[in-house]
Amino acid sequence: MAGLARAWSVALRGVDGQVVEIEAAIGGGLPGVHLVGLPDAALHESKDRVRAAVVNSGRTWPNERIVLALSPATLRKTGSAFDLALACCVLAAGGAVAQATLDRTVLLGELALDGRLRPVRGVLPCLLAARATGLERVVVPAATLPEAALVDGLDVFGADTLSDVLAWLAGDVALRRPGPVAAGAPVAPPDLADVMGQPDARHALEVAAAGGHHLLMVGPPGTGKTMLAQRITGLLPELDPDDALQLAAIRSVAGRLPDDGPLSTVAPFVAPHHSTSMAALVGGGSGTARPGAVSLAHRGILFLDECAEFGPHLLESLRTPLEEGEVRLARAEGTVRYPARFQLILAANPCPCAPAHDRDCVCPSLARRRYLGRLSGPLLDRVDLRTRMLPVTALTGLGDGAESTATVRARVQAARAAAAARWAEHGWRTNAEVPGPALRTRFPLPRSVTRPLDAGLRAGELTARGADRALRVAWTLGDLAGLDRPRRETVESALYFRDRRAA
Repeated sequence: MAGLARAWSVALRGVDGQVVEIEAAIGGGLPGVHLVGLPDAALHESKDRVRAAVVNSGRTWPNERIVLALSPATLRKTGSAFDLALACCVLAAGGAVAQATLDRTVLLGELALDGRLRPVRGVLPCLLAARATGLERVVVPAATLPEAALVDGLDVFGADTLSDVLAWLAGDVALRRPGPVAAGAPVAPPDLADVMGQPDARHALEVAAAGGHHLLMVGPPGTGKTMLAQRITGLLPELDPDDALQLAAIRSVAGRLPDDGPLSTVAPFVAPHHSTSMAALVGGGSGTARPGAVSLAHRGILFLDECAEFGPHLLESLRTPLEEGEVRLARAEGTVRYPARFQLILAANPCPCAPAHDRDCVCPSLARRRYLGRLSGPLLDRVDLRTRMLPVTALTGLGDGAESTATVRARVQAARAAAAARWAEHGWRTNAEVPGPALRTRFPLPRSVTRPLDAGLRAGELTARGADRALRVAWTLGDLAGLDRPRRETVESALYFRDRRAA
């Protein structure tokens, strides 16, 4: 027996897929299976899984030399998603499957020893890559059909077993098709009116939501830092379809995509514990580099509670994604990029002992300085807003007249709409995304307005980056006030939120 066949699958590099051509050649030597094309350990073991699945599905495994080549040969292939394509390609080379049925068809899925088709990660970005390449049909594990339904322009089929796929290729049965895209059940966000007092912090949260700015809150325990952070998602706009699909692709690669309502338009809120590892925070891990918390928070909120308890190396690792909006993870076979354009919310106690009131603090002054000193100057320079939370001294009357999430959200949406209209032709959506040179050259403000920034630079209280960030905050404050351009008082208010009293 001698034969040659080919099938198609997809390899992942970060959240980008690349179509892989699988070729099978049978004959010309002693019986055995040889897999070439830079497979990792999981893929190299697929030879045994595929053979057992084929035999236990009632098919005959060719008792000859089998060479399986995955192209492009220089691309590292990882994971078990190639199992189904390998099995069908071997059977096609042996004459059990017609080659014409495999043309322009992508096969994804891990095979169990009894022939069951198990779900794999990253189905969504794999289908996006298949569509971009011009392939027409995709077969995926039936459990991943809700995720596959997010991609239009492809004929998607779901199977439970290898036998089902082979019978479908022979034209004997029909495979399952995806249903309508499931929308997640709407969940009402917690209300901002629940937070007692803290007018400065509430205003800072509104400004942060309106302009996409980063925020630091410092205050004793029980003052509402976590409550405020959790309520910012209710102020943010829904994700547009492209951002929602990109977030779903990141979650798919990370194995975090929910079965019910995989396409969520709610801005994500990710809050890692201070004991988290570097790989869990920014991404990584052995073998395939997986997305971390900063990527799972893409187009949403990354909240670091008790941020002074995080290791300095963890905090410093945030500086690059804060500036560039992506994470680059270097591996021996190349660099993987994950989107990471998030909004950073930091919360910290003023000192290690964290008393309910400053007068009860027992920490030496040096210990207090060292505690918040873990937040380095370069990191704090990238935080646009800083606010101090004060102890709650009374319960009576604190909640009277507190604005609800709906009320504040209306102002935030109006401010965001004004910013989006102003920056539309330049491709920016929020004030926080506008580069400083563009603000200074294309949208210059009168010297009388920017004089407080000049004074801060001369006094050494601001860096050039800090002045640019204060200028962005000033534009946001102007949008919230309904102004066309910032005024001197809005610039002074922006500097008020950058002073060092909160750090």
